[in-house]
Amino acid sequence: MLSKQKVFTLGLQHVLAMYAGAVIVPLIVGGALKLNGTQMAYLIAADLFTCGLATLLQIMGTKYFGSRLPVILGCTFTAVGPIIAIASTHNLATAYGAIIISGLFVVLAAPLYGKLLKFFPTIVTGSVVTIIGLSLIPVAMNNVAGGEGSADFGQPRNLLLALITLLVILAVNRFATGFLRSISVLVGLVVGTAIAYGMGIVNFSTVGDASWVSIAQPFYFGWPEFSLTAIFTMIIVNIVSMVESTGVYFAVGKVIDQKVEQKQIVNGLRSEGVAIMLGGIFNAFPYTAFSQNVGLISLSRIKTRNVIFAAGGIMIVLGLLPKLAALTTIVPNAVLGGAMIVMFGSVAVSGISILSDVDLRKDGNLLIAACSIAVGLGSATLPAMFAELPEFARMLLQNGIVSGSLTAIVLNIVLSKTKDDVQVEDNTVPVLAKESQVS
Repeated sequence: MLSKQKVFTLGLQHVLAMYAGAVIVPLIVGGALKLNGTQMAYLIAADLFTCGLATLLQIMGTKYFGSRLPVILGCTFTAVGPIIAIASTHNLATAYGAIIISGLFVVLAAPLYGKLLKFFPTIVTGSVVTIIGLSLIPVAMNNVAGGEGSADFGQPRNLLLALITLLVILAVNRFATGFLRSISVLVGLVVGTAIAYGMGIVNFSTVGDASWVSIAQPFYFGWPEFSLTAIFTMIIVNIVSMVESTGVYFAVGKVIDQKVEQKQIVNGLRSEGVAIMLGGIFNAFPYTAFSQNVGLISLSRIKTRNVIFAAGGIMIVLGLLPKLAALTTIVPNAVLGGAMIVMFGSVAVSGISILSDVDLRKDGNLLIAACSIAVGLGSATLPAMFAELPEFARMLLQNGIVSGSLTAIVLNIVLSKTKDDVQVEDNTVPVLAKESQVS
């Protein structure tokens, strides 16, 4: 049984692992729409606050809502372009009106989507989880170099910081035991940041400029307005997110050695729909399951939902106290990149582990895995190949997880010789059937 202090520390580790991914969306959207400093500060605080609420909705679980899996929700990057486009063409109120309606769509469509899970047998789920991990690795390497677009991109000091962080994480995992081993990523982040401070890289100015308290306000940017085109666009965005989240649920199921039932996925997606609606109400963003944290669960070997509950609570507090939130931003990109190498690589290896249960010599399984992984990774690393397609097609195909998943599903249907090959027995995701350690 973990003490409260250990649960808090492990929860903080999860927050730090996903923090950069959570705040980059409001930073990009706010910058593109030329929001002032006060509005930007609100956007980030509201996003963190809603991330926390969304995560709690996901893990608590009721009869119809919540997967009860150790999953963290964060804003989806897929929504960045559409939100900017809608707000530029209309206004932010129209974007948030579309987000609210699209969240309602996810709540209502989740049961129908659940019936499609028969098209996700082991060969498909293994391919999808592998794609998730592989498509995240370029993100990690960009951070290793200092962050895409940074003035010091590729500087030797960034590579050195990432290497030190990675080596510390590996050393703690190899030589430490018990609780210290479970927080190896946090140790690596702390050591890497301390060394970066000694090198004069860490900047505390954002902490000094941040306010102490910020309360998320419904409809901060005005009452929602509605446009059919905007609503349709955001529905497409959230269909993409549903596919992404399904892959994350599969990955988590593999990591925690638990069968993921159809009902869990449906309830999880319903919760995401509610979270998306909350994002629209508090003028934040649409939310989806974050794959960043799956690898961390694998590394820490701590599978209890209490840790994710603590992470959700921490995010809510950070959303209410921007100065504390700003304190978490001092971790340099290169240090985050060193940690991401291990975490994202772990997700990819989980997918490979799922595929190891498949006979790749049978019924086109090799072709299904090969083509879906190649298409998914190719779409993630070279999204510009779809730049000339219509907008709705770009949103689908430029997302490596979605394009790879669709490829796997279609090829599985086409190449499978028997009906059983495209069905999931007992409405469950075919991962390991060991006793779950989730509590």
